[in-house]
Parts: sequence; structure tokens; C-alpha cells
Amino acid sequence: MREMAGVGRPRVSVSCVFVCHDGAGRILLARRSAGARDEPGTWDCGAGALEFGETFEAAVAREVHEEYGVRPLGVEQIGVRNVLRGDPVDSHWVAVVFAVRVEPDEVRICEPHKFDGLMWCAPDALPAPLHSQCGETLALWRAAG
Repeated sequence: MREMAGVGRPRVSVSCVFVCHDGAGRILLARRSAGARDEPGTWDCGAGALEFGETFEAAVAREVHEEYGVRPLGVEQIGVRNVLRGDPVDSHWVAVVFAVRVEPDEVRICEPHKFDGLMWCAPDALPAPLHSQCGETLALWRAAG
């Protein structure tokens, strides 16, 4: 009997990653809480999984609203990253990256089990420590700027 390719092997996930900004040069970062999936205590951009049948833009709008309680004022795709983590690789996802303009005064933490702080900052004055994937995402945002 022939073995099916990929059965029992880890899967590749698709994630919509977003850099929320105020349209005036500031970006929004969230500090990952103790309940976060990984790297608690680090500052990061937003992200979420693409659900079956969902467009990238719909996923971004849903995730921005779930995480920050606001609707995007503008959504622009700025890049794609192939993210391989671990040695050997134990986590693999494709990150479709977006710049998302939001109304800064309306942003709030809507998932306190994942985030315990929000900060608006200039891209040259970032808090520390950053999530291990945040730097490359912000590089795409800067390049698109």
C-alpha cells in the first residue's frame, strides 16, 4: 500500500500579519501576555490565521477587530514571508503582510489573554524586547512606506 504524502507531517499554516499605523508615521505594537502562544513579554505586530474560504482582506479586518476592537480604515498588502522556526524546523507558516491604517483613539486590548499592553510608537523608537518575527515584518512596512 502506498503511503499518502504529507500524512503525519507538520503542516504549513497561512497567517495574515499586519502593521497597524495611524497614517501619521506611528505604528501600534502589542505586548504579548503570559497566555500568549509564544514569546510572552515581547512586543509584536498583529496577526491571525487565514480561515478556510476567507480572503486575505477579510481575515485582516476580522483579526484587527478581534485584537484591537477597530475596523481598518485602509488595508494594503506589503509583502509575503516564508517563516521557518526551530532547528530542526518545528513551525512553518506563510505570512502575508499588510499595512493597516486605524483610528488610534479607538484602539483597545480585546484579547487580554493574549496581550497585556499596547503602545503607539515611532518606527525608530521601538520598545524592547521585540518578538523574534517583528523586525522582519517592520522592515517590509518601512520598505513599502
